[in-house]
Amino acid sequence: MKNNFKPKNKVLAIVASPRKGGNSEIIADLFIKGVRALNLEDETINITDLKFSSCVGCESCRKDNVCKRFNDDMTSIYKKIIDSKGLLLVSPFYNYNITAWMKAFLDRLYCFYDFELPRPGRWGSKLSNQNRLAVTASVCEQLDEEDINFTLSAMDKPMQALGYKVVKNIKVLGSFEKKSIIKNKKILDEIEAAGKELAEKLLTNY
Repeated sequence: MKNNFKPKNKVLAIVASPRKGGNSEIIADLFIKGVRALNLEDETINITDLKFSSCVGCESCRKDNVCKRFNDDMTSIYKKIIDSKGLLLVSPFYNYNITAWMKAFLDRLYCFYDFELPRPGRWGSKLSNQNRLAVTASVCEQLDEEDINFTLSAMDKPMQALGYKVVKNIKVLGSFEKKSIIKNKKILDEIEAAGKELAEKLLTNY
């Protein structure tokens, strides 16, 4: 499998919530605050601000590591992913799953897979074996942890398949109202600590 990328100790945060200034963005902001405590480079993108299409399975993207079927805002994110060794994915809980924006984003990462012919056969990721780390986070109204686990798994599995080691899940339960998370100091501290922990792992190659 081709594997020529050389990512930096940078953390890219991807938020997939249309509620501006809400709990998901607060999670990302606090996580990045922890990352910055170790002076790592970072960037946060709320993909609900972007205009991009869902994957249509045309397969042509895998030749160039980008999707050329659509000339949309997703194209500019590919290099950011390649260059960032750390990744945070944040999606609120929508009907026991991730949001449509997060699903479309994950599907458009198909360009990083390699498949041996004839198919079906062996496959791998061009992002693997590069000490890439990911953290996934979700927030929901429900109180039962089992309810949020499927949402997190919907992000974990694609990240693992792409070659990331998912080092932490951030679960915020019992939060419905906008910014309600700020009332929970314990979870706020945990989120910031998770950002710092990811940064430490990146700096030491875990």
